[in-house]
Amino acid sequence: MSASVMSLSVVLMLGIAGGLGAVARFMLDGFISPIRGVVPIGTMAVNISGSLVLGVLTGLVLAVALPSSWLLVGGTGFLGGYTTFSTASSETVRLIQAGQTRAALLSGVGTALAALAAAGLGLVIGFVAARMGGL
Repeated sequence: MSASVMSLSVVLMLGIAGGLGAVARFMLDGFISPIRGVVPIGTMAVNISGSLVLGVLTGLVLAVALPSSWLLVGGTGFLGGYTTFSTASSETVRLIQAGQTRAALLSGVGTALAALAAAGLGLVIGFVAARMGGL
């Protein structure tokens, strides 16, 4: 990253966006947490929805409907604070250790596949929205 991009204002915007993303994750996970079960549905929902939003954002930037700075602040900042690969990984390991193989597969492999599909869908949505003049 060049020195001109890494200004104090950019660093502050990334920090604020990351903090807001973490708060959004906490709130969504808290809303979903009452749905009890073996599979960590809250973490899965956060990572899949974050992948969808990042796909949309990327599609809009690639279609030149938004400036690339949106990817830096929105993608790296907000969605970096919102999504949580480390929690997903540790929850999957915890399920394996507890002998919950099916739940671990759903959590680990299921989240990865669903997040990839969501990112691809988001990319298409972003491109289509930009082409249709939606944004």
